[in-house]
Amino acid sequence: MEVHITGGTGFVGSHLCNELADNGHDVVALSRNPDTSPVDVDPSVKRRQGDVTDPSTLDFSGADVVVHLVALSPLVKPRGATHREVTAEGTRNVIEACEGGDVPRLVHMSALGADPDGETAYIRAKGEAERAVESSSLDATVFRPSVVFGEGGDFVAFTKLLTTPYVTGLPGGGKTRFQPIHITDLVDALVDAVEDDEYVGETYEVGGPECLTLAEMSRSVYEAEGKTLLVVPVPMPLARVGLALADPLPFVPMGSDQYRSLKFDNVVEGTNDIGVFVPEDRLKTFDEYLGLEGQ
Repeated sequence: MEVHITGGTGFVGSHLCNELADNGHDVVALSRNPDTSPVDVDPSVKRRQGDVTDPSTLDFSGADVVVHLVALSPLVKPRGATHREVTAEGTRNVIEACEGGDVPRLVHMSALGADPDGETAYIRAKGEAERAVESSSLDATVFRPSVVFGEGGDFVAFTKLLTTPYVTGLPGGGKTRFQPIHITDLVDALVDAVEDDEYVGETYEVGGPECLTLAEMSRSVYEAEGKTLLVVPVPMPLARVGLALADPLPFVPMGSDQYRSLKFDNVVEGTNDIGVFVPEDRLKTFDEYLGLEGQ
């Protein structure tokens, strides 16, 4: 099977390319910067330059399945292009290229809470993208993950960027809940969706085995380095004002949109659909990844 992956040399894309190549598939990684990746990519993977915001660079000829992963990070303020341009309009461009290239199937990466009328630009763009997928002629499978962690990912680094060791302030005391999923567990699900058309037409909300607050995850990150962390709550109204003032400052990673994202939890509603693909007792926990389990 020939599989083309947008964002193929990014965090999720690199791991997915490797797993699909190991399974004997012909893999094409499409990326704006195809020569760089956070982890080593199997040499059998073909790298191709392409930008989802430029339809002229999208060519999926010969693909049996396209996996669409490209999106801006919700963790930091966008620089240059907007969430809507990259995620919403970019997805429409990918769909048109698939339909024009006679690609029958699409596996689409969305996000928990995707909603065209959502509270953040990221969530709204993801919601618009999902609507475009639903209205297309493609046989599609949609995944909505919580935050993803693992080798080559930026979630742990972002947690450290947002905090300081020993004592730190977090909006609302860092009580926003996440359901972090390890990269290998997410990739296992994506591979199954690529290889088996029984998942066509479905939307899966997936997370890891635990719901953890931002404060809990921050403490674990520093505990893995032998440090303690006392979280001092920053009242949400004060955080809102401070992050609004930070919007025009490029060196400050968070702004108003990131503040709004901390007002609601990032966990699956009801059943965790990752169990369709990976037994839940085999899911890797955040502390296990950090080397803390058993200590």
